[in-house]
Amino acid sequence: MNPNKRRQIFERLRAANPAPTTELHYGNVFQLLIAVVLSAQATDKGVNKATAGLFKVAKKPRDILALGEAGLKQHIKTIGLFNSKAKNIMAACKILEEDYAGKVPRDRDALESLPGVGRKTANVILNTAFGEPTIAVDTHIFRVSNRIGLAPGKTPLEVEKKLLKFVPDEFKQDAHHWLILLGRYTCIARKPNCPGCLIADLCEYRAKTLLIS
Repeated sequence: MNPNKRRQIFERLRAANPAPTTELHYGNVFQLLIAVVLSAQATDKGVNKATAGLFKVAKKPRDILALGEAGLKQHIKTIGLFNSKAKNIMAACKILEEDYAGKVPRDRDALESLPGVGRKTANVILNTAFGEPTIAVDTHIFRVSNRIGLAPGKTPLEVEKKLLKFVPDEFKQDAHHWLILLGRYTCIARKPNCPGCLIADLCEYRAKTLLIS
């Protein structure tokens, strides 16, 4: 895919959604971190349903610690893998309180050192909470980047590096959100809605469900 086509793709995505953001609900950076950790192998809708009650009583790491692991599980038991997620969240909260005065660090290495936090989660926090031009590659973005020819790669890290290289600087801040929404609602896994896609004529997906004239 050439640079002009990439630019046109993001210009259209920006025109359609000038201020994209995460669909996870949160009130502060700590709550965003918890929501993103919970969202692994779960839907944002499911996470929001669980955190609606949790975030009323947990605004800081010490609030989670006060709940205890059993108390935390009662709030998140509807989410997949809630047992392991609860254990990781408790451990992460302990580290945040002891090493970072209860604050979420603005540092990739520090974020990735927290239990339950990998590169993707760290990228989401750095981008959404701290405004850094990172691009978190989840299953949606990995699929879209490969399918449309935007930044093909065999691993999420390879796709991330290509996106950071190929996406024009002015679009990097919001690229993650535009691509995830495109993958979640239009360029879906089983049957992409090519007829309803605003970048269909720019996409290089060979098996489009509708020929674009």
